[in-house]
Amino acid sequence: MIVALIAACEVGFWVLLAAGLATRYLLKMPRTGLALLLCEPLLEVVLLVATALDLKNGAEPNWTHGLAALYIGYTVGHGHRTVKWLDGHAAHRLGGAPKPIGPPRYGMARARHEGKVWMGTLTAAAVATVLLQLAIWYVDDASRVTSLESWRYVAWRAAGIHGLVALSYAIWPRKAPAGEAERQLDKERVRR
Repeated sequence: MIVALIAACEVGFWVLLAAGLATRYLLKMPRTGLALLLCEPLLEVVLLVATALDLKNGAEPNWTHGLAALYIGYTVGHGHRTVKWLDGHAAHRLGGAPKPIGPPRYGMARARHEGKVWMGTLTAAAVATVLLQLAIWYVDDASRVTSLESWRYVAWRAAGIHGLVALSYAIWPRKAPAGEAERQLDKERVRR
């Protein structure tokens, strides 16, 4: 049941996102579109409540409950950035706004960008860890919660790997080709 609900929440996320952006830019109803976009966190609340009810009804804690915690953590850590990115592109394609500026491609500007994205992964791992710990306390049986405990390590392992990738951009910054450095400085000035 939980896996099906996670899949339904993921599909619901994209449906609400498409409906919100279409309403905002195609139907020219920005407030209604914003209201649809603001409904997206309700999907995670539904998933959280369903997972808690599943555990309350005596379900054996397993990988599905851990996956639900990671899904909610990912949405908290990266959902806003994803929606903002897609909104910028929809505004450009559907609303006539200028093309959004992409992330920096070279040097320490790229390293800072990757560091910000990694902060979202750290947030995701922290939220998942809190949710998993709450579930462990809720179940309150050390013999039944080993799968939940293992998901905490999955969350932090993913954050660690992502952190190493982000750090690699700072240690070995990619050099801009000739002439590109000036264009990147101009983009940085526009961002600030």
